Amino acid sequence: MKTILRPALVLFVLLTLMTGVAYPLIVTVVAQAVFPSQASGSLINRDGKAVGSSLIGQNFADPKHFWGRPSATSPMPYNAAASSGSNQGPLNPALVDAVKARVQALRAADPKNTTVVPVDLVTASASGLDPHISPAAARYQVARIANARGLSLDKVMALVDAQTEQPLFGLIGEPQVNVLKLNLALQAL
Repeated sequence: MKTILRPALVLFVLLTLMTGVAYPLIVTVVAQAVFPSQASGSLINRDGKAVGSSLIGQNFADPKHFWGRPSATSPMPYNAAASSGSNQGPLNPALVDAVKARVQALRAADPKNTTVVPVDLVTASASGLDPHISPAAARYQVARIANARGLSLDKVMALVDAQTEQPLFGLIGEPQVNVLKLNLALQAL
């Protein structure tokens, strides 16, 4: 029994140290050296304080701010500890009702805006944490924000254009706007 148990325990301890200690430590050191911002959570700092992450959306409800995609996380929106979608299919009456209510809320916030509401303003992402909206969703909100802040439409539109991130290498993905970065730029005006 000793001849079988001792090598098994030695191998167990050795593999635990390699895969549970050494490997994660090496990966962390390399990540901090090569990608320090991403390894630290892609935090956005203002005046020495972290105000959020560029990877996790935030709940902006003030009419003076751009609003992101709805979040399906619970018990509060954009809860990074509870990433989840609504898991409602396109024919689910609850999803249809939720989308209708969101469209009505957007219309109530800006009654003069009669353009089509972009789909990403009324549907949650799969994770419920998406920090980005489409440029169309940002442009949809420009008039409301310009009105609420007393700014010109052109100034707010230029801000949206400046904050629009292009696809990776011009090929991978779609143009997108990070809502937190856009609102921080808006506050800096």
